Amino acid sequence: MTSDKSRTSLSEDFHAQWRSIVERYQTPSTARSTWQITNTVIPYVALWCLMYWSLGVSYWLTLALAIPAAGFLVRIFIISHDCGHGAYFKSRRANTIVGSIAGTMCCAPYYYWKHEHALHHAASGNLDKRGHGDIWTMTVEEYLASPRRRRLAYRIYRNPLVLFAVGSLYLFVVEYRIPPRNAHEKDRQSVHRTNLALAVVTLIMTLTIGLKAFLMIQLPIFFLTSAAGAWLFYVQHQFEDVYWARKKDWNYVEGAVMGSSYYHLPKVLQWFTGNIGFHHIHHLSARIPNYYLERCHRENEVFQMAPKLTLWSSLRCINYRLVDEEAGRLVSFRQIRHLPRRAA
Repeated sequence: MTSDKSRTSLSEDFHAQWRSIVERYQTPSTARSTWQITNTVIPYVALWCLMYWSLGVSYWLTLALAIPAAGFLVRIFIISHDCGHGAYFKSRRANTIVGSIAGTMCCAPYYYWKHEHALHHAASGNLDKRGHGDIWTMTVEEYLASPRRRRLAYRIYRNPLVLFAVGSLYLFVVEYRIPPRNAHEKDRQSVHRTNLALAVVTLIMTLTIGLKAFLMIQLPIFFLTSAAGAWLFYVQHQFEDVYWARKKDWNYVEGAVMGSSYYHLPKVLQWFTGNIGFHHIHHLSARIPNYYLERCHRENEVFQMAPKLTLWSSLRCINYRLVDEEAGRLVSFRQIRHLPRRAA
């Protein structure tokens, strides 16, 4: 399933030349990566300390400070994300060390998350390879053919409160603590090491500032961070004209550029989210460091043809729940009631 828009947007020349285009932006800068770590981690730690001080003043002030702190933690997650793609440093060892530390700060086991995310990149937009590192997405036909219990489960899962609040927090706090039965040993060990590190940090915090104070600071930060992360991931792949295709018709380049949005955010939000709004370029070449994504977008006109969302227009994405393979778009639950060719 592809929309007419996604079928005609990318030329044959681009399909043949895209590798040479993105290669110009794939070499990481140690200086820029180091500076990004500096201007992200230090303010985050400073805000965390300020939040501890604010507990003695007003918890409302603590909660207010949690907002910028969560922004910096999102940025820390982007650093771990880039390391997982081998895009942040030239050295694999440096990527592993920094990525593991940054991932632990976000409660994400580095190797396990890296593996799941790689599967997502390898099959983004492929209807026959859903289920790895993505959001549960059903087609209209699958939904209508499902028993009532499964439909209800899907509706609950796709509820915004579940997706962006309860579900996102559960994913990072609970689900990432338990390695799947079929996980590779390296991924399994990554989960255990992360759990051990988090336990040590929690113990240290308990013995120094107290468990209550630690949770009063960390939980609001993490709630906001996980909700923001879930929202970003959602709008990057759940917009109306997003590219989806069955395996026999699926194309990696189309899936990357037309199956990922260009999320045009205000500059301050673009900074806090580590340029992840240029998701169409990131999916085409995950080896481009986040600080080169905007330049790649600006210097190559073809990337400006990708589906564009703004902060305001992205709110409509909440309504899109099902893939309509015939129409070539995502539709809402309400819309399928008015499709004459189908019957529940």
